[in-house]
Amino acid sequence: MQTLDVISVNLWQILISLVNLTLLFLILKKFLFKPVTRVMEKRQSELDAQYAAAEAAEESAQRSRNEWEERLSHAKEEADAILADATEGAKRRRAAIIKEAGERADGMIRAAESEIELMERRADEQLREKIVEVSGALTEQLLAREIDEKDHRTMIDAFLTELGEEDGGRS
Repeated sequence: MQTLDVISVNLWQILISLVNLTLLFLILKKFLFKPVTRVMEKRQSELDAQYAAAEAAEESAQRSRNEWEERLSHAKEEADAILADATEGAKRRRAAIIKEAGERADGMIRAAESEIELMERRADEQLREKIVEVSGALTEQLLAREIDEKDHRTMIDAFLTELGEEDGGRS
């Protein structure tokens, strides 16, 4: 048979453990419980003060809000009156601006038309100058060498292509 030494209950060890636990409790109560309680009470008083300050601020904000709402209603009435005056003035000014803009637009259209006409004349002059230059270059090439019908057609095609490219680049 085996002995039950592993499961045995030792009364002295239990008693010593209970005494240790009681001593630990008393020491912690003396040195830790009171300071912690004081800190908690201090924190609670700070929170109470903060809540009281928040309530006072909320009441002040509500009074300010009521005051501003009253001012706002008066301001809206004044704004409506100012807006009516401004609308009437704006209508008169709008009519004058539209008339002036129409006159200016007519003048701008006339100026643009004359500028377009001038640009067309310049483009025609430049095209004529280029034709003269290319014709001169073609004549020089013709005089510089003897050409047959195939060379003649090739040069004319090249001339027309070059003329088309230069004219197409301006359009």
